[in-house]
Order: sequence, then C-alpha cells, then structure tokens
Amino acid sequence: MLVVSATPQAALIKEWENQGLLPLVQAICGQEVGTKKESLAFAKLYAKNRTLMIGDAPGDYKAAQANDALFYPINPGAEEASWERFYDEAIDKFLNEEFAGAYQQALLDEFDACLPVLPPWKRNA
Repeated sequence: MLVVSATPQAALIKEWENQGLLPLVQAICGQEVGTKKESLAFAKLYAKNRTLMIGDAPGDYKAAQANDALFYPINPGAEEASWERFYDEAIDKFLNEEFAGAYQQALLDEFDACLPVLPPWKRNA
C-alpha cells in the first residue's frame, strides 16, 4: 500500500504513525515526492487491475487513469457512506478482481453526479 497525497510528507508520516498505520504501508509519498500522477507511477510494478487509488477529486481519478490504476471515489457530501461502501463491498470486489468495468463505472457515474458544476469559489463571483 502506498500513501499518495498533496499533503506535506512530515504531516502524513506523523498522522499515519499516530494512528498506528505506518507499518502497513510500503511508502508515503507527500507533496515533496512529486505529483500524485508521478507518485502513483511506483504502483506500476503490479499487474493490471491490481492497483486501486482511492480519492476524492477529479484530479485523483486522472492520476489513476494516467497510471492504469483502478479508482474508488470518495463522494463529496457522502464521505462516510463512501468509506462504508468501500469496506462493505468494494475492497472485496477489488481483491477478487471484480472491480474493473461495470462496477467501477457505476461508482464513477455516482461520483460525477456529486460534483458541483461550479467550484464553491466561483459560485458567488
């Protein structure tokens, strides 16, 4: 497992360490390592359909696509439900190689429907 984030490296390490999760990851790639797209390239060592990126933004999906990774979206406004769904069904679909295709597309369609047409900073402009 890799942590790929635009958060500063030191903050990520501290947070994962404080939660006792640091031993569970192969690497933590913060903003100093590079873009998400560049950092996710480390996962290209794995076979097709064996890399899953979890993210909450269209840019995360684009980074996954650029690296032939699957993508599980965390839907804005439904974060808790997204994580529950990941735990209840998506992780098993990924591990059983049933994630790619129709299942992922349904998730992406839901994600797209949750995204605002205009970002918040442009709504009142």
